Amino acid sequence: MIAEIKFKNMFSFRDETVLSFEADKSKDLESYHVVELVPDVKLLKLAVIYGANASGKSNIIKVCDFIKSFITNTPLNKVELLKIVPFLLNRTSQEQASEFSVSFYIMNGDKATRYVYSVLLDNAHVVQETLIYYPSQQPATIFERGTENNVSSIKFGQKVKVSTAAKEEITLKCLPNMSVFAAYMQVNIHIIEMETVLQYLTKQMMPAIVPTSSLNRYAEEAIREAAAKEYILRYLQEADFNISNISSKERETKKGIVNYTMYQHKVSSEHGGNDYYEFPELFESDGTIRTFGLASQIQKIIESNAFLAVDEIESSLHPKLIEYIIERFLKESEQAQLLLTTHYDGLLGEEDLLRKDNIWFTEKNADGGSVLYPLTDFKGLNRISSLQKGYKFGKFGAIPNL
Repeated sequence: MIAEIKFKNMFSFRDETVLSFEADKSKDLESYHVVELVPDVKLLKLAVIYGANASGKSNIIKVCDFIKSFITNTPLNKVELLKIVPFLLNRTSQEQASEFSVSFYIMNGDKATRYVYSVLLDNAHVVQETLIYYPSQQPATIFERGTENNVSSIKFGQKVKVSTAAKEEITLKCLPNMSVFAAYMQVNIHIIEMETVLQYLTKQMMPAIVPTSSLNRYAEEAIREAAAKEYILRYLQEADFNISNISSKERETKKGIVNYTMYQHKVSSEHGGNDYYEFPELFESDGTIRTFGLASQIQKIIESNAFLAVDEIESSLHPKLIEYIIERFLKESEQAQLLLTTHYDGLLGEEDLLRKDNIWFTEKNADGGSVLYPLTDFKGLNRISSLQKGYKFGKFGAIPNL
């Protein structure tokens, strides 16, 4: 599970920014929201970010996606750009390196081990890259990467068992504009400490979902499994109570076989019974299609205890469906995590759905820089009768200046 994502000089965030999933001491809705991995390590399953348009909410989602793509990206040559976007509204920031780090826990049986992966980079090369873990109270290095004369230099920790030849091969493969993980993936060796982290960062950090994401391919693959199909169908029936079944079918085209989804609708007939009609995706609403895709991804993260970021969860969805999705996720998730951005302030009025430490805000400063801050930074929250009204009236900021 992710404990913390920290970043600086990325997109609209000039200064160091921290998004934490660490739970506070509140017992509110603890059984649904909080996972105690080991004594004194309590992490949240959910974070929800509010903010005005262009305040930086979507850029936090972009940070998550950049981290995931950077880890495995293999450039064609050493001059290919890394496509990192620093803070552009300041000449000094444009010339400085960007940085990010992810702190997370990986379970091995009943034991949870903490890892911290940190990167300092600009658009041309990786300046520094480190991976440490905590086999005990003290941290130990897995690898530490720097640059000498524009060439990658990698040092492995004392606890990591790897031959000199393997170290040299990874170093040779590690171009200045790629991660150590991407270089490791090009070499026919197995380093257990790296393999464990690589599997987590690539398999359990899912690609982010944005309003323009096409999720049909993932959903069509999912409904071939009976359990996944049943799970997704329950979601669709909340979005459209007439849907009685979904099926994946194949069609032969000039470009080969194409998969597509058919939606079966059940309606009352004029004779008192039921009639069934099948329609392709073209005839379904945007809300039904988005629910179909979201359900498949949420089912996947619950099954694999993964992390998923969703930008503008309310896009094409009815507010009650948003609440239903969050409630089901919290009840069914064991260690899966959701990061959501939204404008739907109705969630703040659902006292039996969210905790105060779930809620974050983004705001843009006069210098154009975005800031991220938690609701728990505000004092006297217990004296506020309605968080929803408090947000609407500007008590927490993060609303348009109209």
